[in-house]
Amino acid sequence: MDVLLILPLVIPLTTAAVSLLLRQQRHLQQFLGVAGMAALSGVAIVLLTVVWRDGIQTTNLGDWPAPFGIVLVADLLSSTMVLVAALMGLAVAVFSLASVEGERNAFGYYPLVHVLLMGVCGSFLTGDIFNLYVWFEVMLIASFALLSLGGERGQIEGTIKYTALNLFSSTVFLVAIGALYAVAGSLNMADIALALQGDVNEGLVTTIAVLFLIAFGIKAGAFPLYFWLPASYHTPLVAVSALFAGLLTKVGVYALIRVFTLLFVRDVGYTHNLILVVAGLTMVSGVLGAIAQVEYRRIVSFQIISTIGYMLMGLGLFTPLALAGAIFYVLQDIVVKTNLFLLGGVTQALNGTDRLSGLGGMYRKLGIGAACLVIPAFSLAGIPPLPGFFAKLALVQAGLREHEYLIVGVALAVGTLTLYSMAQVVAAWWKPTAAPSSDGSRGPARDTLSRQEKWSILGPVAVLSVSIVSMGLAAGPLFALAERAADQLLDPGQYIAAVLETSS
Repeated sequence: MDVLLILPLVIPLTTAAVSLLLRQQRHLQQFLGVAGMAALSGVAIVLLTVVWRDGIQTTNLGDWPAPFGIVLVADLLSSTMVLVAALMGLAVAVFSLASVEGERNAFGYYPLVHVLLMGVCGSFLTGDIFNLYVWFEVMLIASFALLSLGGERGQIEGTIKYTALNLFSSTVFLVAIGALYAVAGSLNMADIALALQGDVNEGLVTTIAVLFLIAFGIKAGAFPLYFWLPASYHTPLVAVSALFAGLLTKVGVYALIRVFTLLFVRDVGYTHNLILVVAGLTMVSGVLGAIAQVEYRRIVSFQIISTIGYMLMGLGLFTPLALAGAIFYVLQDIVVKTNLFLLGGVTQALNGTDRLSGLGGMYRKLGIGAACLVIPAFSLAGIPPLPGFFAKLALVQAGLREHEYLIVGVALAVGTLTLYSMAQVVAAWWKPTAAPSSDGSRGPARDTLSRQEKWSILGPVAVLSVSIVSMGLAAGPLFALAERAADQLLDPGQYIAAVLETSS
């Protein structure tokens, strides 16, 4: 099983290296891009199957036993996240076949995408808090390059904002790691969890917990330091935006869930109530920002922020149902947000603009494929029987059980505003014709996609839309997976034993 844990890192690294050597061979790069993501998806399926059947899996790199060496750990949460990330990478790789052209291929688009996926998978699988920092930096370096790929004015401006806030976050993260090491004397997360159960300064540990909340909160796009996200996610290639929207903020949420269920669980009355406050403010600020926008990708960027609030709500409530709801929300939202940004690529390819006023006539241009437009939008709004409804329902039920009526009211109100925001987008798509652009931002409009574009661009959108419907119809089994993952998180002894006892 050691190899099975290493392959999610080796496959994207190898694919990136070979793609770099073939940077002048566009078609070979494209083939490797899709093949590498397919191989990663296959390994992720096997890994999740093994973890479901046999429990938490670990491996010690370099034959150094934990807590002294580097350890990789796969529990239900991390292995499920690796699988969903790989599948989204595959969808984006196929979408890129027709949407990424010219200099961007030669300048390293495909190698950078695979390095990004390596960083994402490493963040999910590491059992070492410092290596979590390392994998974050691998992921962020690739994202910096992808964000600026093309060198357009808007991209450079967005990259500067994105880089500045994320470097600040990384600095806070590193300071928090140093302080935690001073208290616990270890970097292995299982060993730290054991140390924090002993005689430690609770006030100091709570302060360190707040530092981690700030660091990961920025990376997740939580209130109040989220403004880098809507300022940058609308600027790069659509394929890059989709990958960022689906994965990057969710890595921050994953890190928050990991440390605030494994490490910082002694002063739950303070830390998790603080998370609950941040969750409510994140929901409200995100949805209000979305309503104020008139450009499609800006709207969806603010909706990313709003949905992060729902995920944090589950962590803040800190009950089995709430954590299961948060995990289920994360999984379905990765698919929904990736699809919404890919849809932006489809609509922009046909209408030549990102502004709502210019997106009319989509139902005529896409025919039956227009159904793909409304599915992710309605799931985001929480319309049954789509998975977004079941995720929000679980969180609302969890809040009511804990008598947290304020956060429940905020969640319901934000859900209503989200429905209003996405109804505006759907109404713009369903207008009979697109209004002329008054600011010169509109490019050439078309009535149809080419055969290659229908397969490469519309194909992933259709598959993801069908997947969203399937997740809603299979909400019961998927929620059972989320519940089992939540049970593992709420019993950190399982994680600690798997890491430390197998190394003794």
